[in-house]
Amino acid sequence: MNMRRFLAASCVGFSLIAAPALVLAVDDPMEMLPNPKDEARAEAIGSQLRCLVCQNESIEDSSAGLARDLRRVVREHVAKGENNQQIMDWMVNRYGNFIRLKPAFSFSTLLLWCMPVLALLLGLASAFIFYRRRAAAPPSPPPLTEEEKTRLAQLTKDKDNAP
Repeated sequence: MNMRRFLAASCVGFSLIAAPALVLAVDDPMEMLPNPKDEARAEAIGSQLRCLVCQNESIEDSSAGLARDLRRVVREHVAKGENNQQIMDWMVNRYGNFIRLKPAFSFSTLLLWCMPVLALLLGLASAFIFYRRRAAAPPSPPPLTEEEKTRLAQLTKDKDNAP
């Protein structure tokens, strides 16, 4: 019974010691900007950037180490006085267009969105052409007449008897 109390007290003590460290790991107070307006702007920019580890979360929503570093970089650029477009351009130049959660419209994104429709149309067109050619194929020859059958039998019989 004393052992159970000791284990329970140990677990509670460990939880009390570890809890502040875990909270600091998720929400780093050093990461936030002192000006609330700048902080809101940094969060808005961060919500448009993809976490390169999680890939379907913004860097503001992710708890990955790389996302934390990217949040810090965004806040540094905001603190320098750069505008939103300059910060986004810097991130895209550094990490590619993939870092944007909503990539800018371009010919490649248009192609990406149109590919399923183009593939469906290509499949339908090839099926149409295939069935058209099949329908237009020449009919099979008519069956042999009795006269042709006897002539064929003679020819094959002569061939079998040939030396």
